[in-house]
Amino acid sequence: MTTTFIVIGVLIIATLSAYATYLLIQIRKQKQLKIKREQQQADAAKAKANELLDNIRYIATAMLEERCELSEGVMRIAKLSQLVGISERIASQYPAIFKHFDVIKAHPIKEQRKALEKQQRMKLDFARMRSESELELKILEEAKRLSELNPGSLH
Repeated sequence: MTTTFIVIGVLIIATLSAYATYLLIQIRKQKQLKIKREQQQADAAKAKANELLDNIRYIATAMLEERCELSEGVMRIAKLSQLVGISERIASQYPAIFKHFDVIKAHPIKEQRKALEKQQRMKLDFARMRSESELELKILEEAKRLSELNPGSLH
C-alpha cells in the first residue's frame, strides 16, 4: 500500500514537474516573441523616421532650387519634423525656419482661406510676405544645411 502511494506521489511530482517545465518553455517563447516584435516595431519606426527625414531633405532642396515656395517649404519641414519628433531638438539649430513657421502656422489654407474676407486674406499675406522677406536668406541657408542633413547629426 505504501509503495502504491509512493508510486502515485512520484507520478504526481513528475507530472507537475513536466507541466512546470512546459510553462517555463512557453514563457521563454513569449519573451522571445515580445522582444522580436519590439525590435520589428523599432525597425519600422526607424524606417519611417528615415523616410520623413528624406522628405525634409527633398523639400529643403526644392526650396533651394525654387521648386517650392519658402512658406510652403517651411510649413512642410516644420510639420514633418514634428512627426519625426525632432522639432524641439532642431528648432535651435534652424531658428529662421521655425520663426517663420510661428508666423504662418495658424494661417488657413484651401477652403478655409477662400472663406476669409479679402482684407483678412491680405493681412495674412502681408504678414507672411514680411516674414519671408526678413528671413529669406537665413531660411535658404538653413535649407541648405537641411538638404545635407543626416540622421546621426540629430543626436
